[in-house]
Amino acid sequence: MYVAIPPKMSVSEVMSYLKGKSALMFYDRHPEMRTKWGDRHLWARGYYVATVGNVNEETIRNYIREQEENDKLGEATK
Repeated sequence: MYVAIPPKMSVSEVMSYLKGKSALMFYDRHPEMRTKWGDRHLWARGYYVATVGNVNEETIRNYIREQEENDKLGEATK
């Protein structure tokens, strides 16, 4: 996921918001999973964040696109 965070917001605020809202959306769409998983959480407690640094935005977008394609290929072979 490629996200641009405004300087006034902290990374932890953004991640907390994204993980919280996406979990609520997931359970709204799949309520059966809440009872199936019990008290387990949808997301792990941690997360990894990196800054752009020495590469440009297009390089990162290409990397993300390649990861998505690799995931799709992996699912097709299962």
